[in-house]
Amino acid sequence: MNTDSAPQKFKELLEIVSKLRSPDGCPWDKKQTPESMKPYLLEETHELAEAIDSNMPDHIKEELGDLFFQLSLISLMYEEQEKFTVSDALQAISEKMIRRHPHVFENKSFSSPEELRQNWMKIKSEEKKKAQVSSSNLDVPKSLPALSRAQQVIHRAARSGFHRHGSSSLMSDISSKTELLSKAVDKKQQEEIRRFLGETLFMLVELGRLFELYCEDILQETTTGFVKKYHKMEKPVLDNTGKKLND
Repeated sequence: MNTDSAPQKFKELLEIVSKLRSPDGCPWDKKQTPESMKPYLLEETHELAEAIDSNMPDHIKEELGDLFFQLSLISLMYEEQEKFTVSDALQAISEKMIRRHPHVFENKSFSSPEELRQNWMKIKSEEKKKAQVSSSNLDVPKSLPALSRAQQVIHRAARSGFHRHGSSSLMSDISSKTELLSKAVDKKQQEEIRRFLGETLFMLVELGRLFELYCEDILQETTTGFVKKYHKMEKPVLDNTGKKLND
């Protein structure tokens, strides 16, 4: 990996960000706070994910750059508040990755992938205790898209040994739940519809996990397919003279 010029380029970016935040900088950049940057950070992250799906290197490069800018800007804000520096943040992640990969940096061996995963979780838990941060195995950010968060929660619960369903029992429960949902719809019971719809969606995400399918991607693909079909239907049908046939 060629990283010879990366430190200099990163330094140049930090200098640009610092200039934007200076008294004679950009009014928009100067007024931003970490809190106000959250929507932009989430948006840029999703745009990078979409660029990766497109498999277009130039697009991915551009979106990575945008995300580097957002992170640099937020880091500088905390440096201005004298909370920590950009170097502190970089040092912290470097130390964390070395600490969590003893099999790479300390030549420690593990008998199986499961033992490796357990060691990772143990190190992570010790870090949280040392930092006096209360945490749970199911602490997944609420800012994630709902399907992604549900799948992460279900996946983490399963990894800790908690399994609610096998495929057959899950299908049976989904069938029962959709029947209850159908009855609620017939009776126009708004709260019951909300409840059973949520429970059905959650179980469908469980089903995806059982078959190692990522429901966020599946729904994105299905939605994209719908959009394409919609656009085709939206186009007017013309006869050989150019006159609309569907007027």
